[in-house]
Amino acid sequence: MYLIVDDFQHPMLEKLASLDKGFTRLDSAPNKMALDFIRGNLFDASKMRPLPHNIPGPDNDLNEKIDAYVQRAIGDERASIYAFGERWGPENSVKDKYFGFLPGNGIHDIHMNQGNSGQFVKDDGVWQDGGLLFHFPSIEKANVGIGVEVWPEQWVAVFLAFQSQSWHTDDQTGHTIPDVPVQEGNVQIIAALVNPEGDDAGHETVTLINLTPSLVDLSGWFIADTNKNRSVISNLLLNPGATGVVQLDGLGAQLSNNGGIITLLNANGIKYHGVSYTKEQARSGWTVVF
Repeated sequence: MYLIVDDFQHPMLEKLASLDKGFTRLDSAPNKMALDFIRGNLFDASKMRPLPHNIPGPDNDLNEKIDAYVQRAIGDERASIYAFGERWGPENSVKDKYFGFLPGNGIHDIHMNQGNSGQFVKDDGVWQDGGLLFHFPSIEKANVGIGVEVWPEQWVAVFLAFQSQSWHTDDQTGHTIPDVPVQEGNVQIIAALVNPEGDDAGHETVTLINLTPSLVDLSGWFIADTNKNRSVISNLLLNPGATGVVQLDGLGAQLSNNGGIITLLNANGIKYHGVSYTKEQARSGWTVVF
């Protein structure tokens, strides 16, 4: 399964761009730049699609789709590629299998690394998923007689997962939680006031919508923030197609003005929906729409 997001936005990017080149060990925890496909609200998992790696013909298999961005990065000396996964090596006496350099070393497991089955269950964990991020800085090009042409900064994200992996996993082990019905997305976060004018505490809000044809009782559900602090939802019934506003009390979930993630959990703590927002989106008094 793959998803390529060619306009990737997430609060982690600001920290990522400040890293030195080379290997950087990340803590497997929230808000530490590590990836977690389920808890990090990086993308909508329903948009992932299966695609073989070797279909004949141009631009119709995974290798070609990824290579297009690799070649673009090679052609731009200011571009950077960030590979998330597990480091191997250095292997001082073993040349790299493909490029022949010594010592052999690099990054592998550049894919989802939780919710595994069979012999791969031992590799499960949270906040340790892999992925590729391409950063293309903005370009300002002056054209005489025409004006100035600007190509904005762009982040491209490549996310990969196996079809056998589960999207409901334990928060501690990353192991599959059995017998969880696939209903996520029935209720979604569509907006949030993350930076109200004046004091934030007690005035931040999250707006939800019921997409189902039935009445939904959200009492006992939770809103969680970047650090997984939770606020319980009380007395909220949503009719089909209706929206509802959850006002956070400032004691549980708190929405950072520097960017963050917002997650909707059901009464059993199972994720139903999640979004992210950046520092630039958190304008004072303005509501962020997802």
